[in-house]
Amino acid sequence: MRTAKRQSALQKEIGQRRPFQSLEQEASLGVVRTASLVRRAITKVVGAFGLTQPQYNVLRILRGAGKNGLPTLEVRSRMIDEAPGITRLVNKLERAGLLRRERSTPDRRQVICVISAKGLDVLARIDPLIGVADKAGTAGLTVQEQRTMIRLLDKVRNSISEIDL
Repeated sequence: MRTAKRQSALQKEIGQRRPFQSLEQEASLGVVRTASLVRRAITKVVGAFGLTQPQYNVLRILRGAGKNGLPTLEVRSRMIDEAPGITRLVNKLERAGLLRRERSTPDRRQVICVISAKGLDVLARIDPLIGVADKAGTAGLTVQEQRTMIRLLDKVRNSISEIDL
């Protein structure tokens, strides 16, 4: 008598009846599904402040850069998700008074983005709520499991960056 393979938690969650094509597919989809759930929580938090996730990401990057700011293209390269429309993103944040742009002294062609006091204030109000979302995203894991997850995700990202897809 043949025993049926049990459905994985991911299969149940997404309502998939057939087995995944491979263990690799299930693992990849698990990462994507988890990232989607975490993204939704963060989007809900920043959306309450009239921001999108990419805008929030820009403000976080600029806060980390300090008073000297960063060139626009450097901001783009540090973003979590690719942002082909970085100029449009920066324009909206500047119009909202959350950052300012300055011309670089040595190279007038280069534009430096600097977070404003208003931008810092918005982040200060968002931070505790993001902290709650971060904790919710890892609530079922021990500290050691969180460290293991970080190490494994680092390994996955490093492997992907080495593959030319």
